[in-house]
Amino acid sequence: MSSEHRGLGRRDFLLGAAGAAAVPMGLGALGAPAHAHGHPHGGWGHGGSIPREQISIQLYTVREQLTADLDGTLRALARIGYRTVEHAGFAGRTAAEFKAALRRAGLRATSGHQAVPYPFDAAAWRAQLQDAVTIGQRYIVTPVTPATFGPTGGTSLLTTAAQWKDYAAVCNQAGAMARQYGLRFGIHNHNWEFGALQDDTPLVGYDFLISDTDPRFVHFEIDLYWAWYAHRDPVQLIAVLGDRVRQFHVKDMRFNPGHVATFADPGTGVIDFARIFRAAGDPREHEYIVERDDALAVALTTAQVGYDFLSRIRF
Repeated sequence: MSSEHRGLGRRDFLLGAAGAAAVPMGLGALGAPAHAHGHPHGGWGHGGSIPREQISIQLYTVREQLTADLDGTLRALARIGYRTVEHAGFAGRTAAEFKAALRRAGLRATSGHQAVPYPFDAAAWRAQLQDAVTIGQRYIVTPVTPATFGPTGGTSLLTTAAQWKDYAAVCNQAGAMARQYGLRFGIHNHNWEFGALQDDTPLVGYDFLISDTDPRFVHFEIDLYWAWYAHRDPVQLIAVLGDRVRQFHVKDMRFNPGHVATFADPGTGVIDFARIFRAAGDPREHEYIVERDDALAVALTTAQVGYDFLSRIRF
């Protein structure tokens, strides 16, 4: 996917940060905000810092390094300070082989990106759940809702309310099966879940993912970059979702000389992460997962910068 994204400029971002409530959001139609973890005023009894064991990294960030040197890359992440990771596949190994490599490096994969088949295929999903159990995951997260991809990004294949409702039903099936394996199933967002539908409705796809999925079986992993790129303030999403938010993808945003949004290492861009994490409540209840889609050759630098940032941030 392209590292530059047309449609959001610096002025758009600043206006959104100052007055995101003015941006049309169907989310408000779903009812009163849910309570987040901890004290309703945000005081969960501990300092506003992230425990080391809650800091993770999405291995998609270091995909080129994993392909070239699996063991060396995992050891490098452990030397930075990571103890947990979220995988995005097994780098050409079996689940058992990949877990062995993690163990050699002193790492655990607490989460994995494993796409839900759509249309739903129970046998194929069961195989993914079995792999997740082999790895020792707690979470299994579908990384992308149905979409096509081009040089400038993704376009949703779901364009009507009925289609999104059908996909939400599939997520309920996937989540119910995951629970049978002792796993928690989550949905990761990009920007197209917030795009206008062909129906005459103010609602967007993400509204149906919230309203039509069962909280017992489905949680949400909010990608903070993509939420902001879609003009959605993550603080508002947290207010609606409450304790259904279990994981964050922590990637930052900057603007190139043409004022076009692109990726940045966590803590080096314009996103106010402290404000978001404060709204989420108890940091012991969330995973904070470093990611940068276009890190490529300098991905281990991103991993270091992201880990240092999450270790130091106070909220």
